Order: sequence, then C-alpha cells, then structure tokens
Amino acid sequence: MKKNLLIIIFPLLLGACNVTKKVPEGSYLLNKVEVKSDVNGVGSSELKAYLRQRPNSSFPLFGKWKLHMYNIPKSNNTWLSKQLLRYGEPPVLLNEQLAVISAEQLRLHLSNKGYLNAEVDTNVVKQDKKANLTFNVTGNTPHRVRTFNDTINSVDTLIHRILRTSRNLDIMKEGDIFDLSILEAGRERMTTTLKNRGYYNFQKDNIYFLVDTTVGNYQVDITMALSAPTDSTKHERFNIGQVTVINGVEDALLQDSIAATKLDTVDYRGLQIISKKDRFLLPKAVYYNTFLRPGRLYSDRIVERTYSSLNGIDAVNQTSINLTPVVRNDSSFLDTRITLYPSNVHYMQFGVDGTNSAGDMGIASNLTYEHRNILKGGETFRFRLNAAYEFIQATDSLDLLDNSYYEYGGEVFLSIPQLLLPWMMGRLRDQPSASTEFSAGINFQKRPEYLRQFFNLSSRFQWTSLELRMLNVMEPLGITYVRMPWKSKRFEELYLSEEANPILRYSYDEQLIVQTSYTVTYTNYSSILRGAMPRIPFRIRSGVELSGWLPRIITDLGGGDVNDRGVKEFFGLPYAEYVKGDFDIAPLIAIDGKNTLAAHFAVGVAYPYGNSTVLPFEKRYFGGGANSVRGWSTRTLGPGTFHRDSTGQDFGHRVGDIKLDFSIEYRHKLTRLFELAAFVDAGNIWTVKDYEEQPDGLFSFNDFYKELAASYGLGIRLDLNFLLIRVDGGMKAHNPALPEGSRWTVFKPNFSRDFAFHFAIGYPF
Repeated sequence: MKKNLLIIIFPLLLGACNVTKKVPEGSYLLNKVEVKSDVNGVGSSELKAYLRQRPNSSFPLFGKWKLHMYNIPKSNNTWLSKQLLRYGEPPVLLNEQLAVISAEQLRLHLSNKGYLNAEVDTNVVKQDKKANLTFNVTGNTPHRVRTFNDTINSVDTLIHRILRTSRNLDIMKEGDIFDLSILEAGRERMTTTLKNRGYYNFQKDNIYFLVDTTVGNYQVDITMALSAPTDSTKHERFNIGQVTVINGVEDALLQDSIAATKLDTVDYRGLQIISKKDRFLLPKAVYYNTFLRPGRLYSDRIVERTYSSLNGIDAVNQTSINLTPVVRNDSSFLDTRITLYPSNVHYMQFGVDGTNSAGDMGIASNLTYEHRNILKGGETFRFRLNAAYEFIQATDSLDLLDNSYYEYGGEVFLSIPQLLLPWMMGRLRDQPSASTEFSAGINFQKRPEYLRQFFNLSSRFQWTSLELRMLNVMEPLGITYVRMPWKSKRFEELYLSEEANPILRYSYDEQLIVQTSYTVTYTNYSSILRGAMPRIPFRIRSGVELSGWLPRIITDLGGGDVNDRGVKEFFGLPYAEYVKGDFDIAPLIAIDGKNTLAAHFAVGVAYPYGNSTVLPFEKRYFGGGANSVRGWSTRTLGPGTFHRDSTGQDFGHRVGDIKLDFSIEYRHKLTRLFELAAFVDAGNIWTVKDYEEQPDGLFSFNDFYKELAASYGLGIRLDLNFLLIRVDGGMKAHNPALPEGSRWTVFKPNFSRDFAFHFAIGYPF
C-alpha cells in the first residue's frame, strides 16, 4: 500500500519539474494540439479522432503526470524504478511528417461529409523545446444533393418492395448535404432488413452508390444500385431446414460409432434432439428457447433470439449454432445444428458484510445455494438464508435500554425458462428470453422496540420483444403479509397511537397486501443486434400496480368479515387497497466522443381507496437522495412545503403519494477512468389526501409548480467497466420548505443547511 502511495505522490511533488528534461536536442515536445473548425456540425472533438499524433496524456491540476513520472531520476533495477517506467510515459516528440498526414486525414474526412473543397492549414509554434500544433479547418461551400434515385427495382423487384415498405430507401433527399456516412448507415440498415427477411448470404457490398460531382454549382447526383448475383437470376431467400440439437452430448461421444448407438434421439415438434439416456435438458425446454425451427423464413433476429434464450439458461455454459445452405426441390434451406454445452449446475455462495446504519455498527451474512437444472428443464432453484446483527446505541429520546437489533429470514426461489400460461394464451408462450418465477420468503426483525414479521409469496412472468428492445414483467399475484406480534409500551405511545402519528400507525398495522402489477421497459437500441447507435438513445419504463382486487371480490361475495374499525378482512386479516402508476424516460444525447447530455423525467401517482386510508409505508414515494433531487439527502424532501423540524419520528412524514422528478446532467470524460458531471435536478413529492399529520403536503394543480424543489451540483465518477462508482455533491437552489420569499437559496447559500453528499453505484439514470 505504501509503495503504491509513493507512485501517486511522486508526480504530484514533481508536478512543476521540467517536462522537456528528456527531449533530445533538435527535437520538440508536442505540447498542445488544437483543431479549429468553422464547419457547423463537425466539431473539433470529432476531428481529433483523425489526428495521427497526440500530446502526452494530462490530468487537471496535475498536468502531464505520466511524463513527470517518466522524468523522475531512477536507480537501476530498483522496485520503484520499474514502477515508474511501467506507469510513466516517454515524451511525445513533434513529427512534422505525421502532422502533414493528419492534415490530409482531416481534409478527407470533411470531403466525405460533403465539404469537397475543404482546406486545412497547419500552424506550428516552437519555443523552449516545446511545439504547439494548430490545424485551422475551413469547410468552404458544401456540396448538396440535386437528385437521389435507385435502380434496385430493375434487378430484383422483391428486394425493392421489401426496402420500400420498410422505408429504407429514404436515405437522402434533395437539398441535403452530401454525406458518405449517411449513405453507409443507410446501406447497413438495408442489409440488416434483408438479412432479417431471409437473405442469409446478402452482403452490404451488394448495394452501391454512383455519385456524380461534376454537375456543377456544388451539387451531386446520387444513384443507388443493386449488384446482380453471379450464379442465379436473383438473390436467394432461405428457409430453415432440418434442425438438430446436440443436447449436452460430448463431441467424443458423438464421434464414437459404438457409443453413439446408446444416444437417445427424439423428434420434438420438428426438432431432432440428440441426448444421452440421462438427458441434459428436457425437449420442451429446448423447443421453447429455440427459434430456429423448420420451415421458418431465415432471419438474423431469430438467430440472436436463440442465442440469447439458450445462453440465458443458467444450466447452459455455451451455445454453438452452425448453418449449412442446402437446396431441396429447387428451394434454398439452411440446415441447422445447435450444440448445447452444460455448465456446473451446483452453486453455493457465502457472504459477510459490515454495516453502518446511522452510526450503529453491525454485521450481516447470507448463505445461498442454487441448483441450475433441478427439473431437467433449465430451472433454477435457489435457497437463501440471511441474518444480520446490529449494535444499537442508547437513545434518550426513546428511553430504551442499550440493546441490539437482529434480523433473520429465508427465501426459496424457482425460475423456469419459459412462460407457463394457460392453453388459451398459448401464443404468448413463444417469447424470447422468457421465464416464469415463483418465490416465497419469511423475515423476522427484532428490535428493542418491537418484533416484526414479513411473509412473501410472488409469481412473475418475464419476456422480451422480437427485437429484444422491450422487456415485459408481469406479476399476476404477489402476496405480502406483515404483522407485529410484540411492541414495547414506549413504542406504542410514540408511534402507534392515533393521536401521535396515525400515518405511522397505519404503516405498522397488521395488514395483507395482495397485488398485481405489470411493467414494460423499452429502449430504442439493443446492443446484441446489428445496426448503428441511434442519434438519441433512450429508455422508457412504465408500470401499473393494483392491490386488493382479489380480496375485495371474495369479501363482496360474502367471504370476509368487517372488524370493529369498519375495515374488511380477508381470512381475518385487514387488506390494503390502492392503485399505483409510474412512468419515466431517460434520453442520452452524445455531443461528441467526450461529452454527453443525459436527462431524466419521472412521474408516479398512487391512490389508496376502500380499506386503505393511506398507502402502506413501503409503497409510498420519498424525495431526495442519490437518484432524485440531489440537494437533499434521502427521505428529507417534501411532501409539498411540509417543514416540520426533524425529530426522531419525522421520517414517517417524509413520504407521499405523488412524485415528480426531472434531471439534466452534463457528463465530460476526463480519462478512460474518470468522468466529471454537472447537474440540475428538480422535483418533489405530495399527498393525494389532506392528512392532518402532513400539513402543506397536499397536491394542487394550481400550486405544485411553486413547490418544486431545485438543486444543482457537481459529481465525479470512476468507471471500472464492470463497476461505476459515483460521488455527487448537490446544493439546494429552491427549497419549498422555507417561508415564501426566502426559498431561492441559490442567491444566499448556506453550506451546512443546503449541501448534500451522495455516494452511489452506477449512473443516477
């Protein structure tokens, strides 16, 4: 640890040393490279990608720290010398020949963007063995499209019809700036479309463009054409032929003619499945996760779906798909061979974590066992035990003895890699990356104040769309039962009395939650599919949750009772009734290679009815935190203009039934590892009813915009590829909890009151 610390400290101590120390006489350190462009839409960051020489890497405040490290005097064969050489960076010397090549590369790129008469002027300033290199780019008048035609119909009418109906022929129009990258992107889209319509052998080079730049007046005529196939009168379309699945059989066993006779071959709905006597996967599981089926029109999409679904089975380590073109009865087919390689089906994990909850130290542990093929259908069975222990400090306000908190519980989980639906919904079964999940859990929380118990049962269906861009999650039935068999007298007085805090009392009441929910997530880009990244990639998520409908039907039919408080009970248990809906969208705009603009808008509304005066505490919204309005800590914002001073029980009031969040964040990539961010957040939470315990929290269309909290701040992120660590600091700009007239704290900030620090994993949106 000390050695690594030296590596960091040395370049900082020597940050002001002579960077040209090891530059040979007659040479110049490439100190700075600039690209200045007058071309709209083609920024310097984009053009820098075409430079053949870059200066030594640098970091704000520390400068060219790797070069400083390289320049530090070293002793031969010492550990420190080896580390300095390993992490250091030799000086980058000006190479004027590479500067000439860079200028030509810039000109060629601009020519491809339609600026055929672009000029690049190179300016070199040399001083004190340093060289500053500047490329001044002048675009001049761009060439624009005069006509855009295609001749594909004269070669293949079917291909032309497919491309026309899919609107792939509309690449450029009259008046557009001539841009080769747009033509290339259009050609790739057309190729993707055709390869998803049966054209297995189609290559993008089959489509080409004839460009005439001699028509004058900075105009071009473009003709799109299709090359004729060399060995037939038309491009071939393929259907899937014979499909053979090697179901976990070793290659050596297949090649052994004697042993091969002991294999079991099953024809399951057109798939030839070869297995050992002790099957790896049941034929049904193979079929519902294989979309390359006899007679289907070939599509790259169904190949990707098959890979995704089969590799998504935990019992499968690897999937191999081989396609062989054949001709039968003058028709073209692709015979398919799919090989499934098993993974280790047993998995066990044990973890121990230290915890710190508001200064109370503790320890938590869990033990997990998984069987990843328990019923031979690729099912994952998981059994998990968890326990936690926390040392609670004495708290005078609660007048509790110095005691401890412990929690323990268990969960069983079963995931089946297909949709288990009734026969009338059979068409939905054939979905990619589909699964049916069941879980049951029990958890006990023992604190000095109370003993609380949670019982959970849930079922869930999950599947994706054809293009793997839409994820559907449906929970037909989820049951949560919460009870508190014991509580201290002091806790009852502070939290559970009607006079002290009815909202918290409802939250801790014994209750049954029987819910149904559906959530859909859509993104306009899928990383596993071919095709260019959309100009503005985005993610949309929407969901709805309904609780209490099943107990309500049963009790209305006479299957329940009403208790002394007038609340209906289901099997002797009061049940919650509410409806809840959420929507959020998160677009991402890439400004250039280093700068992006991310935005997020989210709204949620929940309404209790029938049996429920207020939503269960766990189902209500809260404001503030690392993924909300970052000028506030978690659960410290709202509802509305609620401004009660913080007390031991105040967290119970900082919840609501309506939530609105809006954020915009500018991200700048400093290095491969580090990224800076500047953000502005706005939002709040409100109640849908005028609760006496939450004064000024009621939502009003006439006033809600005045009650929006706003904050601004800076953040830094460490991107380790597999993990992104985020640190954000937010300052309150508009605080609705303050008296009117003094809410705009941006003009008179108070650091101790208005600042919030957040440490989190992953982007906020």
